[in-house]
Amino acid sequence: MLAVHFGAGNIGRGFIGSLLSNAGYQVCFVDVNAEIVNLINEKQEYRVVLADEKSQETIVKNVKAINSIQNPEGVLDAIAAADIVTTAVGPNVLAIISELIANGLRKRLEQTDKPLNVIACENMIGGSAFLKEKVYKKLSEAEKQQFDQYFAFPNAAVDRIVPNQSNEDKLMVSVEPFYEWVVDQSQMVGEIPDIEGVTFVNDLKPYIERKLFTVNTGHAVAAYLGFQAGLKTIKDAMEHSEVTQTVQEALKESGSVLVKKYSFDYDEHMKYVKKIVARFTNPYINDEIPRVARGPMRKLGPNDRLVGPAVQYYEYLEGQPVHLAKGIAAALQYDFSQDEEAVKMQEKVKEKGYEGTLEEVCGLTHEHPLRSLVLEQIKLIH
Repeated sequence: MLAVHFGAGNIGRGFIGSLLSNAGYQVCFVDVNAEIVNLINEKQEYRVVLADEKSQETIVKNVKAINSIQNPEGVLDAIAAADIVTTAVGPNVLAIISELIANGLRKRLEQTDKPLNVIACENMIGGSAFLKEKVYKKLSEAEKQQFDQYFAFPNAAVDRIVPNQSNEDKLMVSVEPFYEWVVDQSQMVGEIPDIEGVTFVNDLKPYIERKLFTVNTGHAVAAYLGFQAGLKTIKDAMEHSEVTQTVQEALKESGSVLVKKYSFDYDEHMKYVKKIVARFTNPYINDEIPRVARGPMRKLGPNDRLVGPAVQYYEYLEGQPVHLAKGIAAALQYDFSQDEEAVKMQEKVKEKGYEGTLEEVCGLTHEHPLRSLVLEQIKLIH
């Protein structure tokens, strides 16, 4: 069995590629990093080490790689022969790889009518649907109908902290023990593959929002408030009493939304929250704040990790999401000079003020109560 995986970075190797290899697939990584591609082809294996007190190590074998710049034709051949295609390239790169995927699927149709699932394992809602949209832009109407028959782009929710790292062994990846990979099987074609560690469900939305409004919300609040406090890592932020209290209270707010909206069991959900907070304090993961905070404009989007649960708080509950608003206020003031998006956002704040930025970036109109709550929190930070 062949799995073609776009993205040979730490998440690709340490999470998705590792699970696919363990399930019996030969994993063919597709990447533009010549050094990593060459090392994978030379060694045909790499180490994954769990970031905990035992440092348990697994050797991921039966792997190869293709440099998509040097050998695009090889990528098309791999897609034509694949049993599954996955990605972990970052949301912004999906559009870039869409042409290769479209051409690979075209080639596949010339050779076989075997169905294929293409799963984007990205830190975003509807990653596979977004990739499909980009792929379909390259197709004629007749091709779209053909693709619909044989190919599917099921959405997925993925969760594993894989921090930035610099290892002597360039292929080794350190990952946290916890992971979750959930795939919407109602959107799949052909047989459901047997991959240990993947949960196939008929309705992905509760899982996506639970992860987004817990892991990503907590991470973002810790990062932006930690940055305000002059701290370096998420662990530092979670050891800062004010930051950790705000994170916990924000997760109670977002948790109350999830419990109300999806009828989750409150006690079970709070256990999940506790597990997530413990992950942020893992002493074996040195997760730097700029990595977690990067791309603040995307993270402040209307349906994303900060504004999304805060807006829904007004829909489902009484009162005000004060701690989520505090996280939004800190994110709006994130001015890390090496983050392109942060620089762009600060220019927007200078030009349009916080009010205009809240409307343009967060989709909060003048009348929305969250807008005035965030503006109050901004005054308190200054």
